[in-house]
Amino acid sequence: MPEVRPLAVFDIDGVLADVAHRLRFLDGRPKDWDGFFAAAPADPPLAEGVALAREAATDCEVVYVTGRPEQCRADTVDWLRRHGLPQGRLEMRRGRDRRPARVAKPELLALIARDRTVAVVVDDDEQVCDAYER
Repeated sequence: MPEVRPLAVFDIDGVLADVAHRLRFLDGRPKDWDGFFAAAPADPPLAEGVALAREAATDCEVVYVTGRPEQCRADTVDWLRRHGLPQGRLEMRRGRDRRPARVAKPELLALIARDRTVAVVVDDDEQVCDAYER
């Protein structure tokens, strides 16, 4: 039976990808979520997060849990590959799910962690981290 490594779970936006250049899409009312996510392929990588994901991959299976919607999958997979991130499962919001990340992301984590050990979770949203701990 193959060894089952623990999981290292990483958020993308704000941890691996610098979203500062696209925050302008969220300034107005209503927020332009389509524009915000469409600009994601141009995100520069955040060196500290990328290094942490690469380091975690030596001992863990890397999984990405993101608030990005499913329609961003191809762009996100390409972005991860272009920036040398470890291969790993990618969990994203379904359809037009606009629930707060503190609600949506713990549901995604619960799906992947139901029969696995989670060694580390890295997310930049304090509310999401608190929800994960609960």
